[in-house]
Amino acid sequence: MVLAGGRAERLGTPKPGLVVAGRPLLEHALAATSGARATVVVGPADLADPTVGPARYLLTREDPPFGGPAAGIAAGLAALPADAAAPWVLVLACDVPQAADAVPLLLAAAAGSDTDATGDRVDAVRAVRDGRDQWLVGLYRRDALDAAVARLRAAGGVDGAPAHRLLGALPARTVDDAAGLTDDVDTWQDAHEHDRRAGTDRAADATPEDRRPR
Repeated sequence: MVLAGGRAERLGTPKPGLVVAGRPLLEHALAATSGARATVVVGPADLADPTVGPARYLLTREDPPFGGPAAGIAAGLAALPADAAAPWVLVLACDVPQAADAVPLLLAAAAGSDTDATGDRVDAVRAVRDGRDQWLVGLYRRDALDAAVARLRAAGGVDGAPAHRLLGALPARTVDDAAGLTDDVDTWQDAHEHDRRAGTDRAADATPEDRRPR
C-alpha cells in the first residue's frame, strides 16, 4: 500500500511525480513493493497507471480526500484483495526514495518469531529512525490492521486521524534505521540531499521547476 494523496504544502507541488534521485517518488515506492502479490496506491485520479497491459497497481482514494494517513490506510486496505496467503501488508509513504532498501530489512524482521519477549503476537514490524517511529515504513498483519481500522471507526472515525492512533497499539518489532533509509522528502533541501546520496547530477543545480512533473 502506497500513500500518495497528501497536500505536500511545504513543497508546493504534488510529491508522487517529483523527480528525486533519478526518478519520480512514486516510482521509488513502487520499486519497493515489487515483491507484493498486489499493490494499491492511495491518491488522486491522475495517478492512474499509464502503462499498456495489466495495471501495475490498483488506485483508490480516501473519502473525503486529504483525510490523512489513517484514512488513507483504511481506503487502501479496503481496495486490496483478500488473500489468505499474504498475511502482511506493507504500508509506505510515497516520499521515501530509499524504501526499496528498507523493505528487505522489514521482511527479515517479520520472518523471525511470531511473538515478542512478552509472548504477544507481533502484529507490526516498522522502522525507527533516531528514536522516532516510522509508521509509514512498516509491515502490518492484515487481520490486525483490519481490526485496528474497525476500532478507530467505532471510536470516532478515521478521517483526520494520525497514523499512530491507528497503528500505535499493535504489538511491534522495530528495525533501527541508522543509515537513514526511511528519510523522506518534505522540502527541496531534502530532495537535494537524496540526489547527493544517489550521486545524481541534479544535486547542486536542480530547481523546484526542474523537478515538477511535465
